[in-house]
Amino acid sequence: MKLELRKIQINNVEFGNETKVDGTTLFIDKASLIEELKKVPNVKEIKIDIAKPGEKTRIIPVKDVIQPRFKVEGASGFAGVTSDVAQLGNGIANVLEGVAVVTIGDIVGFQEGIIDMWGEGAKWTPFSKTNNIVVDISVIDELTPHEHEETCRIIGLKTSELVGLAAKGLTSDEVEVYEMGDNDEETEKYPNLPKVVYAEMLISQGLLHASYIYGVDSAHILPTLISPNEELDGAVISGNCVAACDKITTYQHQNNAVIKELYKLHGKEINFLGVVLVPEMTTLNGKFVSCDYTAKLCKMLGADGVVVSEEGYGNPDSDLVMICSRLEKQGIKTVLITDECSGWDGMSQPLTDIAKEAVAVVSTGNVSHVVELGKADRVLGDPEAVANIAGGWAGAYNSEDGTMKCELNAVIGATSEIGTHNATVELY
Repeated sequence: MKLELRKIQINNVEFGNETKVDGTTLFIDKASLIEELKKVPNVKEIKIDIAKPGEKTRIIPVKDVIQPRFKVEGASGFAGVTSDVAQLGNGIANVLEGVAVVTIGDIVGFQEGIIDMWGEGAKWTPFSKTNNIVVDISVIDELTPHEHEETCRIIGLKTSELVGLAAKGLTSDEVEVYEMGDNDEETEKYPNLPKVVYAEMLISQGLLHASYIYGVDSAHILPTLISPNEELDGAVISGNCVAACDKITTYQHQNNAVIKELYKLHGKEINFLGVVLVPEMTTLNGKFVSCDYTAKLCKMLGADGVVVSEEGYGNPDSDLVMICSRLEKQGIKTVLITDECSGWDGMSQPLTDIAKEAVAVVSTGNVSHVVELGKADRVLGDPEAVANIAGGWAGAYNSEDGTMKCELNAVIGATSEIGTHNATVELY
């Protein structure tokens, strides 16, 4: 598979009479965009705003973030969701770099989040650095929570495609190329390099806690091997209401930092074999099946090492260490990437489960760390929603002075377990 991502750098977004790119400015025809989005079933009203880095703007409650792209060659759209089922991972995509579509609206699940474009809040979310097209979605009455969530999910993906049309016909000097043959071909090229698999755990727990692979709810699959190019090309999307800090947004799937880092090492230090998508199940039997199957796939691929990243925390911690134990006992070196739920003082047990085999662990931060957010000049959405967001509480928003206090739990992407965040790790 060969995927070219041609980056079109965007430094500013403005409203205009036409959706187009002029230099490094993206212009959005708001009226036409709203008209198209209202064609999606179950939509009652759409509002669109722009939030730029450095502005004293707060966005709440955030559902998903998506990167706008235009597929020049190869299967287009989010195959199986917004377009027909097709093989992703090949071709050329023009990417509007520096832009993100952010969806907001009434809370569907309690684990949606916050993006501050300035100040203390901006330090913790990567989406304070993107020019954000904020889509506020109102749905028709009497939808079930799953119907509500699906409508918002489709609106976000559709918006990214419609905005991405502005990249059609553009050229770029910055091109990222991701190319990989099959297992036999790569092993023949790099016979002496250690074989490495990336096992990416995905929220798959029902109750709006879902991820989608080619439109299929990940709770309905066994662990599945895909090419890393497929995920970078939109095969995996977020539909979950997991805590905002470690929700893997669609944008982060499109730019999976673990995949990109393993690609950098491929052919130099490692032989990168592919990605195993691992559903995080809720029942003990489900966990046994998923973890056993993951270890079996990695062993069958001939892996010498496996990087395992988690999504969420709590009961998925058990999946994380169960996979680790199974791999290590087969002689496969395992590195875990997880955040911690260590309490406000950072002194509580960080994970709900442990294993003696878990000797190489990367922490992406403490989800319970409390931040104090200043008064915004402009709020897109509803600041009172923080009371119903994981990491917030009744009274977390001070309506008198406009300030807010919450855990990192409530900040989108603050402790993402696949990278693409602003936290750092120090070794003591």
